[in-house]
Amino acid sequence: MFTAAPPRRLAPVLAGLGCLLLPLIASAPKAGAATAADAAASGAMAAAPYEYLGWGNPQKPTDVMAATGVKWFTLAFVLSDGGCDPKWDGSRALTGGSDESAIKSIRGAGGDVVVSVGGWSGNKLGEKCTSASALAGAYQKVISAYHLKALDIDIEATEFSNATVRQRVVGALKIVKTNNPGLVTYVTMGTTPNGPDVNGKDLIKKGAAAGLANDGWTIMPFDFGSHSGSMGSATVSALEGLKAAVKSAYGYSDDAAYRHTGVSSMNGKTDEADETVSTGDFQTILGYARQHHLARFTFWAVNRDRQCSSGGAGDSCGGVGQSPYAFTKIVAQYAG
Repeated sequence: MFTAAPPRRLAPVLAGLGCLLLPLIASAPKAGAATAADAAASGAMAAAPYEYLGWGNPQKPTDVMAATGVKWFTLAFVLSDGGCDPKWDGSRALTGGSDESAIKSIRGAGGDVVVSVGGWSGNKLGEKCTSASALAGAYQKVISAYHLKALDIDIEATEFSNATVRQRVVGALKIVKTNNPGLVTYVTMGTTPNGPDVNGKDLIKKGAAAGLANDGWTIMPFDFGSHSGSMGSATVSALEGLKAAVKSAYGYSDDAAYRHTGVSSMNGKTDEADETVSTGDFQTILGYARQHHLARFTFWAVNRDRQCSSGGAGDSCGGVGQSPYAFTKIVAQYAG
């Protein structure tokens, strides 16, 4: 692992240590059909960059809003407290603390949030909750705490590699979608340069088989291990593979498949020595997202969207020459 730039998928095991821590198929949306959730997912919600309030010297969200025009954030990460109870970083209560205060400040400034559950590290609710209904109950606590309009499940590591857990996540999301009409859901996962790997394709197939009307199957096109061409072109290749997987599983038209896919990139230097995502790459992704009306264009992370004071990269800078918030300003231009 390239330690100078902490992985997009890392979440802290303990905040105090400062460590890096988804209706039957017949009832799923018909190809090309617009739904209330589709409408809700357009516009500012579709461009909600990740900010991690427990990592990387996070900027004040309202300052980011004022500087960039971005209205929504994807806030990371909600984890298990060791059992089937959700907490920020697995340790901070959902309400009554700094995280709730930040959400209130964002809403007070005319914005809103997607809450992200999961990440690379830490105790995962998908593993600690032993049934789909129990996991749905944990997700519901998060939804209810903030009256959420959107929820992101960032499924990685052992949560992603375990077929039983993948099925549990699908079942839980279907329950919360049924119990919260209009709730937008995103499922975020790693990828190869050619699209989702065998686990990712299986997850999408499980979603389709269960009749999960997921709004945005989202890939993280970085940390490939190897790739050719620019990171922008590699991202487009990965997204084409994702579209094909979603189309095949759900029987969507090309247009509908694109509208149910999304991208979560990473700015600057990634965890791989041969990967640097430039603002030019972000412009390529923006053009592709606009052409195909993707469900989502986001990135990891606002925390890193600034120039380092001295070489390398890290949790609070991207390791490339840039003006402040250069990447966030590009994402903020996306309107679905």
